[in-house]
Amino acid sequence: MRSDLAAFAAVFLWGSLAALAVGLSSIPPLLMTGIGLMVGSLIALPVSGFQLKKIIPGPKILLVGVYGLFGYHAALFAGLQNAPSIQANLVNYLWPVLIVLLAPLVVGGQKLGLRHIAASAIGFSGAAVAILSGSQLVGGFASGYLFAFFAALIFSSYSLMIKRFSDSPTSAVGGYSFVGGTLAILAHFVFEQQVHITADQWLWLIALGLGPLGGSFYLWDYALKHGPAQRVGTIAFLTPVISTTLLVLVSGEKLSLSIGLAALLIVLAAVLGSKVNN
Repeated sequence: MRSDLAAFAAVFLWGSLAALAVGLSSIPPLLMTGIGLMVGSLIALPVSGFQLKKIIPGPKILLVGVYGLFGYHAALFAGLQNAPSIQANLVNYLWPVLIVLLAPLVVGGQKLGLRHIAASAIGFSGAAVAILSGSQLVGGFASGYLFAFFAALIFSSYSLMIKRFSDSPTSAVGGYSFVGGTLAILAHFVFEQQVHITADQWLWLIALGLGPLGGSFYLWDYALKHGPAQRVGTIAFLTPVISTTLLVLVSGEKLSLSIGLAALLIVLAAVLGSKVNN
């Protein structure tokens, strides 16, 4: 179905997010979030047929959208910059598990069945294997892990709340991307040290905004509004496989049997969960 295809497309775009963010590690997280969201908001123009009234969301959906996109990316980038990137990235990818488990409570009209529980358990097991195999865990407490967990909590709750606004057009993603991006840039000037952005970094930031911080959220919005939240959530289990593989390649580490096992478990979870029809 189309919602599944949209979810898969979003997942593949998100697979590049962490690798791009690590490559832009010298850019403060709020600034990176702001520029990415501002670039991504431009996609709403062709999506809406250049009708501004379809881009400007109502106050409730605007609040939820800014909470989700601004809050999630600020927390994620802070996590990636304050903890080992592979582990922090996988802590962030607890959000598909949280979508599957929390959907009956937040969305309503859905039940938590054995298939959901099994898909969540398998996917979480795969993420755990990947975390333990990525590299040595740092000793003591790393604030980045906490930021990454907050990112997972924010995005899972955002995804479930957005499904409740089924009447809001997908082009409204551009509206709260623009507002969220503006707030992030303003917060950057207040809380972060200003940096010089090179020409090469601008190209990567534009790519970040058009792909994992832009197009992916229009696709994700469509998938959530046209398909079961639990099935869409379990498809997202594929994201850490793609993302972790790219991070391993960027970091120069070798793919291991453990990573292969993790990938197999997460793909199995996605396949199992995608068959849920509730």
